[in-house]
Amino acid sequence: MAQTYEHLSVERSGRVATVTISNPPINLITLALMAELDALSKELAADPDLLVVVLRSADPEFFLAHFDVAAILERPTAGPARRVSQTKPFHVICERFRHMDKATIAQIEGRVGGGGAELAAACDMRFGVRGRTKINQMEVPLGILPGGGGTQRLPRMIGRGRALELILSGDDLDAATAERWGWLNRLYEAEEIGPAVDRLAARIASFPPDAVRLAKESVDAAQMPLLEGLAEEAYLFERLLRTEGAKTNMAKFLEIGGQTREGELRMGELAAELGQD
Repeated sequence: MAQTYEHLSVERSGRVATVTISNPPINLITLALMAELDALSKELAADPDLLVVVLRSADPEFFLAHFDVAAILERPTAGPARRVSQTKPFHVICERFRHMDKATIAQIEGRVGGGGAELAAACDMRFGVRGRTKINQMEVPLGILPGGGGTQRLPRMIGRGRALELILSGDDLDAATAERWGWLNRLYEAEEIGPAVDRLAARIASFPPDAVRLAKESVDAAQMPLLEGLAEEAYLFERLLRTEGAKTNMAKFLEIGGQTREGELRMGELAAELGQD
């Protein structure tokens, strides 16, 4: 990394960057931590060699807590509230993790709440620990509302009714329910989650970079009306057909057993072999 951080450490392994968050005692999102997340996310987004970014915590009990309430109380409130056209700084950070041309993965072993949950929701994938991961949007009990994207992402992720239950109650969402609702991709035992996320990150990073990046871009086009999204998908597909990675890996697929009965019966393993040198 181009700069050093007090609350974030980054480990590189090939095309994977693993970011570990450490801001004891609860990984509170202070202004200092927010500034570091902003700076690091810019570095990660600009790195042409990266394909996967994993966020995890040094504290298994806290992935990220909420934003610093003391800092919120210091915000100026004189005069009426005004609508502004520019995106809020924390929204920009979340959107950067969502839209960077890398797969972003949140490894949530313990509690995540408020702005921490909003940042995790902006990541492409979220994995939790069975019986231990808890999600909380605690803003309404404080007299405010989720202001880092929670009221906008949650209805899209889990539906309006469930989003309102989570937001208006301020209650904990347990890991099993979060997985069933789609907030979490899947659950692991505590000793399994690290190796499982590492395997997934390495697998994704082993595939042709253009395919990973444009597949994510195409999925994001699902925000468009269907016919526009289908047109974007077709265009991105045609772009990939013209890449060396596609030509090489499709030829290799046929060589190692693709389109044979034996090969097709073990497609997951066959796909993994395509990422091997």
